[in-house]
Amino acid sequence: MACKIPDWRYAALMRRTIFLFPLLLVACGGGSIDGDRLGEVDGGISLDGGTDTGSSSGLDAPTGDGTGTGDTGNKCDKTLTGILRDFKDDHPDFEKELGDDPGIVEKSLGPDGKPVYAGGTGTKTTHGKAPFDQWFRDTAGVNVASSFPITMTPGAGGVFTFSSSAFFPLDGKGFGNQGRDHNFHFTYELRTTFLYKGGETFKFTGDDDLFTFINGKLVIDLGGVHGAQDAEVNLDARAAELGIEKGKVYPLDFFFAERHTSESNFRIDTTLNFVDCGTGIK
Repeated sequence: MACKIPDWRYAALMRRTIFLFPLLLVACGGGSIDGDRLGEVDGGISLDGGTDTGSSSGLDAPTGDGTGTGDTGNKCDKTLTGILRDFKDDHPDFEKELGDDPGIVEKSLGPDGKPVYAGGTGTKTTHGKAPFDQWFRDTAGVNVASSFPITMTPGAGGVFTFSSSAFFPLDGKGFGNQGRDHNFHFTYELRTTFLYKGGETFKFTGDDDLFTFINGKLVIDLGGVHGAQDAEVNLDARAAELGIEKGKVYPLDFFFAERHTSESNFRIDTTLNFVDCGTGIK
């Protein structure tokens, strides 16, 4: 059977060819990789060519202390690249209603790796599937996409942080500020993978919407147009729910939206050991 790799993970795989090549050979010959999610492996596959008899998802990876050169957890020096998409303020879902709005998206990612709209004909701050589907998809005339890296700095307890109380990466770009001091209308999509060693946490603080998925499952839902809010995931506490095992690699998919004036807060605090560096525009 041919080995199928989803397009939205192809760029990340190319950056990790040396690391994953033995795995891909095994996957195409013996084990099988689900074409919809990189991290979901049928039966589990190890890099030494053996087949794991367990039923967990994830890719086996070499372990390390997260500090040595060449260790998978230090590969990107904590710099991850994602995709910004700029919008005009006349978009149906931007610069309109205010309020908390959890439940905008389904609990699992769609087959294309994007959040699935769960709001029917609309929610408190959204206006149906068609406008929402434009948030994290390139749409001519509706949004303008560009790559944007974030670099997290080390702190106490092995926590790495990126923090901005004025997160306006598109000032004067895309559709411009539209007569305001800042460009307030954009989304940010970040896809990466991490080596689960045990004990990791991931915390986000910010406004407006934030949807975070681990191994394709929703772990943070801060939907709505609101002031800064925070949520934290303890991976050990949710390992069974997420189907993750220590020593294996899993995807983290992060979807953020800034939809209204007049603030933009964005902060990540995490002990995750990232394996790839994210994906910018193709």
